[in-house]
Amino acid sequence: MKKGWIVLIVVLVVLVMIYGFFKNNYNALVFLEEKVNESWAQVGNQYQRRADLIPNLVETVKGYAAHEKETFAAVTEARAKVGQLTVTPEVLNNPEAFSRFQQVQGEISSVLTRLMAVSENYPQLKANENFLALQSQLEGTENRIAVERKRFNQAVQGYNTTIRRFPMNMLAGMFGFEKKLYFEAQPGAETAPAVEF
Repeated sequence: MKKGWIVLIVVLVVLVMIYGFFKNNYNALVFLEEKVNESWAQVGNQYQRRADLIPNLVETVKGYAAHEKETFAAVTEARAKVGQLTVTPEVLNNPEAFSRFQQVQGEISSVLTRLMAVSENYPQLKANENFLALQSQLEGTENRIAVERKRFNQAVQGYNTTIRRFPMNMLAGMFGFEKKLYFEAQPGAETAPAVEF
């Protein structure tokens, strides 16, 4: 074989290997980023479920505790704030929007705790089948939210680890793959809320 053909074959093999490296690793980054986006959508889905349950819960409690207007107003206001937020993957790349999202969700959790505390003052409400069913659904939804947030953080951890490792960090930088934010506990979450009757 001529020397020129050998050089051409070696160059072609090297080019195919470089192409394979970029193609496989780029596709892996796309897969991981889409996994983060899918996990984010599931978190949003569970938050929406909670937001949908709140009006039913409030109306049930209102029937028994009409004088608790301040609590009802706080719940309604918190739910309205949630409705103003859009849960898009772009929020993951914006630390301010992500922090705002977490803050609003923390506010709604806080007012729901207050609403459930109000219900403790009304034994006939606690025995109401509709209230018990709604309370059970809300508790289940809160558990689902916790599970989905954990899955989201796991997806973010896998993605962030991959884009920070060599040589993927160079490829991620070339194609604009950026680090994603984790869900974190709200300030003061380490202290149990005080429930007063």
